[in-house]
Amino acid sequence: MNSDKGGLVMKKILMSVILFVFLFGCAMIPARPALQENISVPSGKIEGNQFTGIRYPFNVSVPPHWKMTVEFPDFLEELGYDRPFSTDKEQTELYAYNPKTKSNINFDFTPADRYTRFDQKKIEWLTSSAVGSLKSELDKEFGKGVVKPEIGPTEPISFKGVQFAAKKYATYAVRGLKQEQGWIYGFTEPYQFFILYTIFEKEGASDRQDLQKILDSFEFIKKK
Repeated sequence: MNSDKGGLVMKKILMSVILFVFLFGCAMIPARPALQENISVPSGKIEGNQFTGIRYPFNVSVPPHWKMTVEFPDFLEELGYDRPFSTDKEQTELYAYNPKTKSNINFDFTPADRYTRFDQKKIEWLTSSAVGSLKSELDKEFGKGVVKPEIGPTEPISFKGVQFAAKKYATYAVRGLKQEQGWIYGFTEPYQFFILYTIFEKEGASDRQDLQKILDSFEFIKKK
């Protein structure tokens, strides 16, 4: 399978958004206690098509023909994702994918910076800011202007138990294969989260509808 480097682009978008968030962490009064991700705690448990988070309290389910894993799938490396090290301070909590089409969605939680204050407007601005990274990475990988992404609007998105979240996506074709790269950035005290997805548009596939079902099932369980 040829690499389209889409995953690499989205990984860099993820890191860019994190850096933008930290730029806002300039207030002198902490908004929350300092937290660090404890990767010694399991990501969660998978039972059938249901994931229940342990490290972070979120639940999500996938259609029966999709697969879920807390381990990095090998095919993502072929798509350009960097394989994480077990010693990395932060780990992606869940990977889900369609084995036939390789369309995929990844869920990544991390503690929010202790000084950053969030609202919906800021979340949408941060989500939109990733577009520049996407375009520059496509130019770097394929040549300036060779791949011309169509950028979708920045939209608020609601999830059960989540305070603020926004979604954005881009569609483009590489080597004749049309795909949609999307990213969702959200915050619910005291965590920020990133949902990255890729839909490979293949005849007869229902991945777009499947993705919507997955997002509809996603919920954050507030601790009592």
